[in-house]
Amino acid sequence: MTRYSKNNKQVVAGNKTFFANGVSSAVVALFFVLALAGGCGETPKPKSDAATAEAKPAEPVIPEDIQAAAKRLLGSDAQVLLFGDLAKTGKQQFLAANVVPKTPKNNIPGTVVTRAVVAEEDGGKFTELLRCDEHLKNSKGFLAGTPLDSITGWRLQYEQNAEKGLQLYFTPLKVNGDTHVLPVGVRWNPATKRYQSLDATYEHFLKESAALQDARSRLR
Repeated sequence: MTRYSKNNKQVVAGNKTFFANGVSSAVVALFFVLALAGGCGETPKPKSDAATAEAKPAEPVIPEDIQAAAKRLLGSDAQVLLFGDLAKTGKQQFLAANVVPKTPKNNIPGTVVTRAVVAEEDGGKFTELLRCDEHLKNSKGFLAGTPLDSITGWRLQYEQNAEKGLQLYFTPLKVNGDTHVLPVGVRWNPATKRYQSLDATYEHFLKESAALQDARSRLR
């Protein structure tokens, strides 16, 4: 509440009183504004960008040689998803893909890719070990379980197992009009020293085939 007294120019602002005898009205007004400002609580300060950054774990910096190798294998829009000792062999590997951006039309859960590769460092350069494009392939041929149809999009899931290493699951988005297709599991096989597909239990490795039409499930 604000109250003025004519005789002695007494000004009451909130719970503070000022006597302004012989003082100009401008000074009285200034005291009045300061008194009101002093009674207000401080506005909470927004968190600084540095504090926000500390709350989020920093993403690992992708080495330049890995980024360059990914672009060489998949083009300029290649994204490195994982890198390190992925197969638990002591060698540097990386997983990269051409990731389809999320849009209203692309509301499929998970990571949708058109192509993906796993590559390994060997003698100072990276060599491709596994490729996913229209089909699933390694250096020996087509992986068992890969669809005979040409696939233009896959849902990619992956996890890093402490003992078995990188485990990949490729789900074709559509095969012969069927959208309910089981994922093809792929993992590093220490016996053959290459990535191979797995059976329905995701426990047994399946042999690849040199010809696409012969890429059928056979226990190894």
